[in-house]
Amino acid sequence: MVAERLAVRKIKEVLRLAYECGVEGGRTIGLAVGCGKTTANDILRAARAAGLKNWGDVAPLSEGELEAKLYPPSTNAAGQKQSKPVPDWALIHRELHRSDHQMTLALLWTEYKTQHADGYQYAHFSELYRRWLGTVTRVMRQEHRGGEKAFVDYCDGLELTDAVSGKKAKTQLFVGALGASSYTFATASASQKIEDWIASHCRMYEYFGGVPSITVPDNLRSGVNKPDRYEAEPNSTYQEMAKHYGTCIIPARVRKPRDKAKAEAAVLVAQRWILAVLRQRTFYSLAEMNEAIAELLAKLNDRKMKHFDKSRRELWEMLDRPALSALPARRYEFATWKKVRLNIDYHVDYQHHHYSAPHTLAKEELWLRVTNWVVEIFHKGKRVASHTRSYAPYKMTTIAEHMPSSHRAHAEWTPSRVIQWGQTIGANTGRLVEQVLARKPHPEQGFRSALGIIRLAEDCGVERLEKAAAKSLSIGSASYQGVKRMLKNRMEGTAVEIAAPARSVVSQDNECTARQTDLLAAENLRGKDYYG
Repeated sequence: MVAERLAVRKIKEVLRLAYECGVEGGRTIGLAVGCGKTTANDILRAARAAGLKNWGDVAPLSEGELEAKLYPPSTNAAGQKQSKPVPDWALIHRELHRSDHQMTLALLWTEYKTQHADGYQYAHFSELYRRWLGTVTRVMRQEHRGGEKAFVDYCDGLELTDAVSGKKAKTQLFVGALGASSYTFATASASQKIEDWIASHCRMYEYFGGVPSITVPDNLRSGVNKPDRYEAEPNSTYQEMAKHYGTCIIPARVRKPRDKAKAEAAVLVAQRWILAVLRQRTFYSLAEMNEAIAELLAKLNDRKMKHFDKSRRELWEMLDRPALSALPARRYEFATWKKVRLNIDYHVDYQHHHYSAPHTLAKEELWLRVTNWVVEIFHKGKRVASHTRSYAPYKMTTIAEHMPSSHRAHAEWTPSRVIQWGQTIGANTGRLVEQVLARKPHPEQGFRSALGIIRLAEDCGVERLEKAAAKSLSIGSASYQGVKRMLKNRMEGTAVEIAAPARSVVSQDNECTARQTDLLAAENLRGKDYYG
């Protein structure tokens, strides 16, 4: 009985936590005491059956008294121990694991007590069943409930022939089977890469006409990042697909083939009834290959199974199809997830293209979610940026809001915009700025000079700057330094008199004009007032 497997002091602690501390749930109590949730629940049921309904009833009892109340020996009229009717444990095990009913051990115990009023109480009944279960063979046939599980696996497939070169390439056969009906799906893919793995799952769910509660894969790299006997870690794309379809991914344990025995059997059946039949045919495309596989797959699922006298399709209609969850409105769109770190230039790299994220997250760890059309950036589960995907290498996709304010201002500098800023001061200033930009091989090289001319208005005023700009244009001196010296020496209002050059030196006009410009703009040039 339970008392033999769990010390009475622990039984009393279970009751204290439940009655005095108000802890709910066998799992929580079991974790605190160091026992299983089933054992904790059995103790609580036994206590209620014995009339111990609060801590005041339990606290005064010694360990022996508590054990006697929870598990009293049955006696006959003569006071001797009476043997109780022993249940058919094998029958109970089969009933408990039937896939067409949500059977529980408590219900089976109720039926047992109806037939044998003097039979075991529930706690003892449960313990005896667990003991029996421990004595039978460790390898038992797994029973699956309808719509509960789908098992998936890969095996080597048929050969694909290149129509031009004649070269042959091995394909992979993805096989899936529902647990209750063994209804089977198979499709060929070029590889076991994550893209093929996810696409095969999507087609499988559509073929089944619904989604099982649990999908059980092997520990292959496409599905599992970290194989582990107890807590295998599915990769991010696989988890996202499972979330989209509303299924749960529970990978088979490492080196435990019986965890996915249904998939192993389905692979064997597919090899015999599909691959073996098609082994002599030549295929030039996956579409052609999958069309042939689909024809044989329909025959496989319609073939009657000897042990059930029903086909897989009939069992699927009866057991799995009504219990499967509905398919989502749209098929899952394949997305790649990648862990990245935001560079100091507030961009992340994906396939040699750079996408921006908020500059405040520089050096932070981010996640990229990439589809054929969109690149999304996540920080701690929150989406912080979304870009249209670009396939142009070594280019940048930048959103202005992601930039620091100083960088944003610089990014807004364009030749036309700088000229417009100059025109807000006056027409002469606008033309002068345009000439400054035009004299550079690249307009961006003149941005600093042009902005310098515009900012002179803050010191000398708009009117003086317009006069200086007009004078600079008239003498062909389009430079920031020339305008600045002219304003400093207050020469913007003086007239410019340049003698006509001699006929013999007409070819030297440009050189003379440049020298005169330099003289007029020079800081040490004496004006007419000096000689007064």
